[in-house]
Amino acid sequence: MVSHRLAGDLTTGTKTRIDYMIKAAVVILNWNGRKFLEQFIPKVVAYNPAYSEIIIADNCSTDDSVEWMTNHFPQIKIIKNASNGGFAKGYNEALSQLDAEYFVLLNSDVEVTDNWMDPIITLMDNDLTIAACQPKIRSYNEREKFEYAGAAGGFIDKWGFTFCRGRIFNTYENDLGQYDDTREVFWATGACLFVRASAWKEIGGFDEDFFAHMEEIDLCWRLRNREWKVMYCGSSTIYHIGGGTLTTKNPQKTFLNFRNNLILLCKNHAPGYFWLKIGLRMVLDSIASIRFLLTGEFTHSWAVFRAHMSFYKQLTKTLRKRREMKKEIKKYATSCIYKKSLIIAYYFNNKKKFSQLDQEI
Repeated sequence: MVSHRLAGDLTTGTKTRIDYMIKAAVVILNWNGRKFLEQFIPKVVAYNPAYSEIIIADNCSTDDSVEWMTNHFPQIKIIKNASNGGFAKGYNEALSQLDAEYFVLLNSDVEVTDNWMDPIITLMDNDLTIAACQPKIRSYNEREKFEYAGAAGGFIDKWGFTFCRGRIFNTYENDLGQYDDTREVFWATGACLFVRASAWKEIGGFDEDFFAHMEEIDLCWRLRNREWKVMYCGSSTIYHIGGGTLTTKNPQKTFLNFRNNLILLCKNHAPGYFWLKIGLRMVLDSIASIRFLLTGEFTHSWAVFRAHMSFYKQLTKTLRKRREMKKEIKKYATSCIYKKSLIIAYYFNNKKKFSQLDQEI
């Protein structure tokens, strides 16, 4: 199937016709995930529209997941990556081999629903300035609640702390239809991320130095700094298990979250008060490390220290990236940001829901 459409060039304001082999490529990154493939692939296949192709990108699995897929779903293409370079490199390597109008990055532990793709593809077809979009994400295990990784669209506060509509820190809202809208957000989750292929290629895909965690937020921030839109579409719903590779109890996840959040800020934040915010984040991270110590979570406290050391080690490289990206930035993203401190709002002012913060975004 060949997809034809007009693609927008935001640099020149012109539109050029681009031909693609397929409309959408649904790419599932797999690493030793047979149990998830066995559980969720049947619905992905059942609800896959005619304009879409499903691809498994395997990150050098050592289980029998590739063999299982070959035996049970021989019609699904499998890309075997050269190494397990994590989420970011795995997708970069796989997507570089595909020719599609849209890439749909789908976690292996996601249950899709009927008509999950059409509303988002239609939305992006009708607005050439949309680079990325996500559906509503509910918890697979607690079906009425929003899920941690994305919920109803991602936001960020003035200090770089990330949160979602429907989920702030570890407080989860029930889905009562309050986020059935379509609206612009700061970031869209990598658990189910629709990306315009031309925008993906324009900014070079994921930053592989993130390895895993927050690489999609970095991607969205870079897109928004180039005046692309990132959207949430509430008329599409999926269910996500979450923590399929690294659980919240794993200190490696703590390490990646703290380190990558600092890299995220350092790369993408506007020049004003930039170093002040980095310095304050260091202080707040140190407080978090002390809190881990006081609660007996010694490995997590050590993970925060390691995260800071790794950030310092990469600082020269990160600043070099920042200087290179600055050449392409027209206007730093300022919308969809909570103008105050999320920590103060949540822990001191008892603001646990997005609706209590929305007037400041």
